[in-house]
Amino acid sequence: MAQNSEKKQRLHLVFGGELTTLTDVEFRDLDKLDVVGIFPDYDSALTAWKSKAQLTVDNAHMRYFIVHMHRLLDPEQA
Repeated sequence: MAQNSEKKQRLHLVFGGELTTLTDVEFRDLDKLDVVGIFPDYDSALTAWKSKAQLTVDNAHMRYFIVHMHRLLDPEQA
C-alpha cells in the first residue's frame, strides 16, 4: 500500500542581483541577474537564499529574494 506522505508542492524562486540604490528594488543590470533556482518548498528556498546572501555579504547593493511562485500560480489558495 502506497503512502502519500509528501507535502503539497509550493514552488519558490530564489534570485538576486545588484541594486541601483539601497532604498529601491531596481536592478543595476538585468542581464546579470543570478537565478539560483526554483525550489519545491520554502525551507529549501530559504537555505539557498541564505547561502547566496552570505556569499555576497560584502556588497551592500547585492540582494537576493524569495518569490512565492505558488501564490502567483494559484492566488486564491494564497
